[in-house]
Amino acid sequence: MRRLRNVKIVATLGPASNDYDTIRALFEAGADVFRLNMSHGDHEEIKVRHGIIRKIENDLGRPIAILADLQGPKLRVGVFANGEEDLTVGQKFRLDLDKAEGDSTRVCLPHKEIFAALEPGSSLLVNDGKIRLKVIECGKDFANCEVIVGGTISNRKGVNVPDVVLPLAALSEKDRKDLDFVCDLGVDWLALSFVQRPEDVEEARELAYGRAAILSKIEKPSAVTNFDAILKVSDGIMVARGDLGVELPVQNVPPIQKRLVRKCRAAAKPVIVATQMLESMIESPVPTRAEVSDVAAAIYEGADAVMLSAESAAGSFPVEAVKTMDAVAIEVESDPTYREVMEASRDGKKETVADAIVSAAREIAETTNIKAICCFSQSGKTASLVARERPRVPILAMTHVVGTARRLVLTWGLHCVIARPVDRFKGAVIASTRAAMAEGFANKEDQIVITAGVPFNIPGTTNILRVAPCDERLIYSGDPE
Repeated sequence: MRRLRNVKIVATLGPASNDYDTIRALFEAGADVFRLNMSHGDHEEIKVRHGIIRKIENDLGRPIAILADLQGPKLRVGVFANGEEDLTVGQKFRLDLDKAEGDSTRVCLPHKEIFAALEPGSSLLVNDGKIRLKVIECGKDFANCEVIVGGTISNRKGVNVPDVVLPLAALSEKDRKDLDFVCDLGVDWLALSFVQRPEDVEEARELAYGRAAILSKIEKPSAVTNFDAILKVSDGIMVARGDLGVELPVQNVPPIQKRLVRKCRAAAKPVIVATQMLESMIESPVPTRAEVSDVAAAIYEGADAVMLSAESAAGSFPVEAVKTMDAVAIEVESDPTYREVMEASRDGKKETVADAIVSAAREIAETTNIKAICCFSQSGKTASLVARERPRVPILAMTHVVGTARRLVLTWGLHCVIARPVDRFKGAVIASTRAAMAEGFANKEDQIVITAGVPFNIPGTTNILRVAPCDERLIYSGDPE
């Protein structure tokens, strides 16, 4: 199942992709990571989907990453006596804690934390930003607002508060239960919603207790402001452009996306670009030209992965959506401009021995007839550093830790191989050459580059590089251990 592109594809599962045959077809079409959306489906449904993915993994002999996306706190208005009301520009409208049914003048907002954070001049966005309210006067249990952008407001529509940091934890009580459930189930990544500060990530990490890697969703202005600190404590990032485009002016999102992707690459941490990538394919077998350009732009920027949401979860053409994304990625990566962009955006700083080793591995591979770079790694750090270099040759991530192999599937360019444990470098060389040939990256006449850390099985000790022939007779002919 060798992919013909380096960027990875994340496909969300749902009612349209809920059985073995469909999920396997999605994987064979190009999906590398499957997202389980904890906002939809109960624990039993999630467990069934997880079991199907692991069965496909076993049947096809390829590691597959599973990402559980936690819902996060949902802020919503209450209900209206008439079900909905029309708000006009300039009128006054009140939000309060009174649970009585709403009318054209007021409605319940059952979140006292919002009132605690509001101040005159704050903005409130309702129904994905279709309605905009400006706070004129507020207290601990109310906010009198002016309607800046009118429209129809109806029962339980979502509320966004873009210009204040809310005193809310990123994890609701539901999220805590979901987190424990999916970690025990055996997911590889946890996507954390509603991140505002690094402390939110640290709380999730404590609860996960090493059972899954933490991926922070950047969907609030405060997360953009605090991004460097959030990135430092996260294992990966998702640029969640849906809510981000609601809480910020839409024209701000593309430069933010580009900036965040570059920072993630510099930190050697995977980044997913998500939301509305092929939205029209929910109902159409072909995407719009603008959507194709959007996917291509994320790939040109160097994103590790691009994501499908409703397109694969609830759309009429889930497999076609994955095939489209796969085809776009292959075409973009074959463009000489893509290589120019990747190389021009490479960070030349080398602060550690590992940085120097992986940089040298890329340079050797690109200036000689090397077929692949093989990274032996327990924690995955070596492979991530090689991927940061965006080399022209394939990367094989070799590890005996199944969880590491699965997590690394999300990272750009990594073809993950579960290998037997080795305790000597010659064993790593032999295992690497055999894997390169078995996986179709090289033959006996070829050479590969191998990086590893000695002594073995100690994370963060990348300190050795070897150019090796794939012919084992040459490896055994008097080579030192």
